[in-house]
Parts: sequence; structure tokens; C-alpha cells
Amino acid sequence: MTKGAKQPPLPTGPPPRRGRAAVIAHDAQALARAGFERAGFPESGLVLRWKEIVGPEVARIARPLRFTQGPTGGVLTLKADAAAAVFLQHESRLLCGRINAYLGRDAVARLRFVAGEMASDAKPPRGRAKAAEAAPDDPARRFSGSESLREALLSLARTRRS
Repeated sequence: MTKGAKQPPLPTGPPPRRGRAAVIAHDAQALARAGFERAGFPESGLVLRWKEIVGPEVARIARPLRFTQGPTGGVLTLKADAAAAVFLQHESRLLCGRINAYLGRDAVARLRFVAGEMASDAKPPRGRAKAAEAAPDDPARRFSGSESLREALLSLARTRRS
């Protein structure tokens, strides 16, 4: 929205009943905006695009919690591991620059860090699971063709069984 445009008022209760099915996006957008504003984020993109703004390395060790306006400017509170907070404190000027560049204005004057346990976003490795042995009565065991084709059939039988 532009700087001078007024935002519609926040919902104060459940959405009005319409007596018909409606698109959920209209109600969900207003409720999500209200939740972000309660946490002090007038710009929801700061939270939703955090990884793109600060980079994957910083996003892995810190998450935004709250944004408050103070007399000296905006203060962004970040949750980070205790050891990571020390590292990020040294990088705070660079981080503020990235965040302000994304927002398009000097909104964040300083960062505040809160120590906390970060949930891991690590995905399990995509390696193959150890395949079980092919069943003794599997037809692949009775194949009498070429050896490479027999091994491929046995591999398929093991994968199918596991």
C-alpha cells in the first residue's frame, strides 16, 4: 500500500455469516494481517520472506519475533541461539541494511536478540534406504537370462519388498 493510503479496519470478531459458501482467502487474509500486526509487523513480507531477505545462513539461526517502534527508530527482535546471537550482533549493521532495503525505508534502526532454541528445518537425507532381501519365492530369482538383467530384476524385487 502507499504511505498515505488507509488500511481497512481490523476484524474484531468472527467473520459475518453469509448463509452461503465463500472464498476463504478473504477472511484468512484479514485474520492473518491482524495476527501479524499484533506481533508488531505492519509488513508481513518481513516474516514470510525472511530467508530471502537475510539469506539462508542467517535464516537458519535467527527468526523475527516482534517489531516495535521506539523513540530512536524501529527495533526488530530476533530469536536466535545464544552462540549465534553473539555472531549476529557483529553483523547487525549489515542485517539492518538488508531489511531496510527490502522494506524500502529506514524502518529498522537496531536489532535486539532473544536467546532461544531454534527448531531445525533440516530435512532427512534423500539417500536410498537399505533394501530388504528379495523373497525366496520371488519370480526374479528363477530368471535364467543375462546376469545384468537378473541383477536388475532382483534389485527391483528388493525395492518392492522394502
